[in-house]
Amino acid sequence: MKLSEIKSKLKVLDTIAFQLPNGTLVPNHFHVTEVGKISKNFIDCGGTVRTENVANFQLWEADDYDHRLHPEKLLNIIELSEKVLHIEDLEIEVEYQGDTIGKYGLDFDGTNFLLTSKLTDCLAKDKCGIPEKKPKLKFSDLQNEGPSCAPGSGCC
Repeated sequence: MKLSEIKSKLKVLDTIAFQLPNGTLVPNHFHVTEVGKISKNFIDCGGTVRTENVANFQLWEADDYDHRLHPEKLLNIIELSEKVLHIEDLEIEVEYQGDTIGKYGLDFDGTNFLLTSKLTDCLAKDKCGIPEKKPKLKFSDLQNEGPSCAPGSGCC
């Protein structure tokens, strides 16, 4: 999800809820302690120089159980961050404390913002000798595609 998308959703919501990949909700007394831009400059395992930029939200929960972040306040924080930090319309990455700091993607299901799992990947598979995955085919699907070998079909 990009910054423009979350901003449009915040404008019509009455409350904000974040849901973890396992289905549980981040406690509703969470804080958004950071909105920023993270730039990652790196060299992949194939020797290609790369740059990755994301908008970063950090969620944190404290013992102030009466705290509730309202959509308009988060919208104001995002807009101030865009203005002051010159953040463009980037994909959002969310940090949240589990057993360690987890990094998540962000989606929306119409009610809750969904923290989506992120995976590592090799960006230079062609240079590392990693073969591309071949599609798995079912024999039953192959029989239904193409000409059959029925009598009179000309296959023999």
